[in-house]
Amino acid sequence: MKTKWIGLGILILTMVAIIGYFVLRPRPVDPIIGYLGGEKIGLLEDEEFKSEMADKFGLELLYKKAGSLDMVRADKTGMSYLFPASQTALELYKSEIGSPMRSEIILNTPLVLYTHTMVRDSLQQSGLVSETNGSYFMDMDKFSAAVKEGKTWADIGLPELYGSISVKTTDPTKSNSGNMFAGLMANAMNGGVVVDSESVYNVLPDLKEFFSRMGYMDTSSADLFSQFLKMGVGAYPMIAAYENQILEFAVTQPDTWQKVGHDLCIIYPTPTVYSSHVMIALDIKGYEAIDALMDPAIQDIAWKSHGFRTGISGSQTETEIFGVDGVLTQVTGVMPMPDFKTMDIIVKELSN
Repeated sequence: MKTKWIGLGILILTMVAIIGYFVLRPRPVDPIIGYLGGEKIGLLEDEEFKSEMADKFGLELLYKKAGSLDMVRADKTGMSYLFPASQTALELYKSEIGSPMRSEIILNTPLVLYTHTMVRDSLQQSGLVSETNGSYFMDMDKFSAAVKEGKTWADIGLPELYGSISVKTTDPTKSNSGNMFAGLMANAMNGGVVVDSESVYNVLPDLKEFFSRMGYMDTSSADLFSQFLKMGVGAYPMIAAYENQILEFAVTQPDTWQKVGHDLCIIYPTPTVYSSHVMIALDIKGYEAIDALMDPAIQDIAWKSHGFRTGISGSQTETEIFGVDGVLTQVTGVMPMPDFKTMDIIVKELSN
């Protein structure tokens, strides 16, 4: 009888061990690769993000960096996804390639302006920028008027800065943040009304002149923001980039932020436009990656560690977690981008 119970016990332990092996063994990880906008590299390199993707979904997201518009026309051999920073890229994909297997908006972040305190203060004194409850806003109608008038930095009390008032952007023909600012400027130059495929021709000369003064333009928002941080106010008085970039910087590089954060300012264009980071699935692996990225835990990481407004995390009014002054709990002054046909006209004109 004793032998029988010992045998039964051994059988039970063996079954538990077998079940435990299959339940607890590491899940095989399937690496997939696609094209990624540079502003999301920090998220994909986040160790917590990578662990969550591997443990819960068995996925590892590898990437090649590319501009949002460039990636649509790039060689897609072996690629499972495109992850640009705009729906304009999706519309370009549909226009040139067709409907993708699947596409979903994964992340959102508004387009903002970054500058230094001395520039912000002069812009405020000149009436182009206003302050409400500690947040700063650029009146885009007044700004576009100042640009068309040819006002210089010296005209607003900054003789130490060279040339005309401007905003440095990425290349609007290749990268989304520059493309979005081109659309925003076109709307502002059109009296605050969204330009269409007819009215856009009224603003194209001024818009082309504005961008022609920039000289070399980066093709990555991440590279532009990095240059803004490194080169200082003389080389980069003001840039257009994504809100999440300064939030991510404050979280991931707290020691550096403590040294330079007091001089860096975020200004919200009024109105602004939203960048919707859409994933385009090129195969079944990309399809599965979309499901994984929409998981609440992944979305929470995207907000709390990288500043993307996901729409799922319930804590997005808690902007104080970043320690960045002037961040809005809710961005309300938003206008639509010009439609794809109109933006295509702008891109082709700026390419010439």
